[in-house]
Amino acid sequence: MTFALNEIEATSKRATRGAGYPWGLAEEAAKATRWLCANGYDGAKVLASTLNQDMACQLCDHTPQISLEVWQANNTLCPLVTGAALSDFAFHLSDGPIALLNVASPALLLPFAATAARQLDGTVCMECDGFSAVLTPHSLSQTGTCPDRTSRVSVFLGGTATSTNTLQLRAAPHPDAWATLNAFAHKTYAPATDESRRLGAGGSELTDND
Repeated sequence: MTFALNEIEATSKRATRGAGYPWGLAEEAAKATRWLCANGYDGAKVLASTLNQDMACQLCDHTPQISLEVWQANNTLCPLVTGAALSDFAFHLSDGPIALLNVASPALLLPFAATAARQLDGTVCMECDGFSAVLTPHSLSQTGTCPDRTSRVSVFLGGTATSTNTLQLRAAPHPDAWATLNAFAHKTYAPATDESRRLGAGGSELTDND
């Protein structure tokens, strides 16, 4: 089954919030998931894998300590908070490469690297474990397969795009990943009350029309 990218984005936002992330990061996650889907990735699967690692409950342990050369955390780096930091501190790339250590779901960093390229009006390269991606403000060129986890991601300015991805208008997430996102999203829904059930069944009976 395929879904419109708007639906992917909306479900991803609720799922990330349901997993315990603040709304700001949930919005970033939704945009990143949509970007991945538009560029041929199963963004829902990448996000579901990230949310299943339950990093939101101790997010401070998965947040990078920002420096000019090496970013690391007390535990595995969360790609959502790390990606958001990469966007915020994109100007650090002008001083040289940044190494990100022990990263979960590094594919989720790609949309944020693209944002950095747009902010710097240049080209950003991301490499890890034989995978290489060159991002411009409007394109993605890549070789190899992005791993599910890596001990080191290098991000730096430069790189030459070879062939670029064809943008997709719809996404076909893996059914298990889509079910995972919807399960997390369900946690954001308010539980039904007697009043809400009555309103849902027919609120007119509560209206005084005399």
